[in-house]
Amino acid sequence: MDAPETDYVVFCAEGNLWWFRDYDLPLCEEPSHEHRLRELHRHRHWSVIALPDGTELVPVSFHPSDPYRRDEPPDYGLYLDPRWKPPWPHDHFDWPDFGVPGEPDRARDVLVSVLERARAGKRVELGCVGGHGRTGTALSCLAVLVGSPPSDAVAWVRANYCARAVETPEQEAFPLRFSL
Repeated sequence: MDAPETDYVVFCAEGNLWWFRDYDLPLCEEPSHEHRLRELHRHRHWSVIALPDGTELVPVSFHPSDPYRRDEPPDYGLYLDPRWKPPWPHDHFDWPDFGVPGEPDRARDVLVSVLERARAGKRVELGCVGGHGRTGTALSCLAVLVGSPPSDAVAWVRANYCARAVETPEQEAFPLRFSL
């Protein structure tokens, strides 16, 4: 039986924390803190996206009940959150939740490496936790790297991947740094 396609996460703004409501223990139990519940839909490992140049990769979201179950594992994964610990070849890149990397040049190098693997025919996964903010922003940067106009990259990702992708103004501006 598949896990639900929609989950709920709890946010504590005061503590800058969040957790899966049905899978994690609460990370904040301070009664004076406001906790907000947010619906989170999943991006599954069979959802392939083709970048504007046709290069394919698999954007995914993390789910604590079955994060590594695959009919066919990827050849490589780049994960933007330390929760990911898959059994296949992968790398982590430090990208803060709801933010952007502190080292844009390093981000470019890492994303170029992902692009090269995908263009070589490797099955490549890219994911954070929810598959929206960091993953959507990385997809926007990849779109720019394959020739999409930087000013159109976020709109392209929202139209071709997920309408909720790229969550903050800082993330919306980040792909502009990737112009050719």
